Amino acid sequence: MARAVGDLLADFNAELENEIALEKSWNVAPTDAVPIVLERLVDDNVKRQLHVAKWGLVPSWAKDPKGGARLINARSETLLEKPSFKKAAVARRCAVPADGYYEWKKGEGKNKQPYYVHPGDAHGLVFAGLYEWWRDQAAPADDPGRWLLSMSILTADTPTADSARTRRSASVFDELTALHDRVPLPMSTETMEAWLDPREKDAAGLVDMVRSRAHDAAADWTLDPVGTAVGNVRNNSPELIEPVEGLF
Repeated sequence: MARAVGDLLADFNAELENEIALEKSWNVAPTDAVPIVLERLVDDNVKRQLHVAKWGLVPSWAKDPKGGARLINARSETLLEKPSFKKAAVARRCAVPADGYYEWKKGEGKNKQPYYVHPGDAHGLVFAGLYEWWRDQAAPADDPGRWLLSMSILTADTPTADSARTRRSASVFDELTALHDRVPLPMSTETMEAWLDPREKDAAGLVDMVRSRAHDAAADWTLDPVGTAVGNVRNNSPELIEPVEGLF
C-alpha cells in the first residue's frame, strides 16, 4: 500500500474525521497499520471516512489486543457464525485499499516462489473487510490512545461467480487457488458502495454478493513472480514488486 493519504481521499471520495499518518509500505505484515474506508451515519447523513487500523481484528469484548494477530482474515463461509465477526458484519463493514498482495507457490523441497498479485493497470484494488473498536479499560477516559481500531479481510476458498463474463476472470482464480487454497475477496466500485452502506443490515446477503462478484472484480489481475526478499518483513522498498524470472 504505497499511496498517500491525499490520493486515497480523492480515490474514494472520503474525508478525515481526525488527522492520520500513513507510511508507504511494499511489505505490509499482520498487525501493521493500514488504511481502511468506512461509512458512518452522522446526523442521519452518510459520511465516508478514511481511517488507519491495525491489521488483525480485536473484538470489543476482548480482554486485551493480543489476539488480533490471529484474526487477520475472516472466512466468508463462516464469519456470521463467529462471535468475533458476526456483529461487525452487520454494522461495521469496511473497504481495505491496496496496490496488490503477495502469494507463494511451493516447489520441490523448501523452494517457494513469491508472486505479486495486482490489477493490470494502476488503479489499485480494494478488499472487503470488517472493523472493530476496542477500548483499553485501564487507560484514563481522557487518553486518546484508549481506543484501538482494527480490521480483518474477508477470504474465500474459490469464490462463486454469478456469471464468469470473461475467461480472464475465471483463469485468475484458477491460478490463485493453485498457489493457495484461500483468496482475499476483492470488490468493484459498485460492490463496495453496497458493502459500506451503514443502513444495510442484511449481512448474509452482502457477504453472498461480495463472494459472487469476486471473479469480475479480479478480471484484470496479473500475477508476477518477484524476488524472495519479500519474505523478510525488514525488507521494504519498491524493488520488492519488480518482476523477476520465476524459480519454477
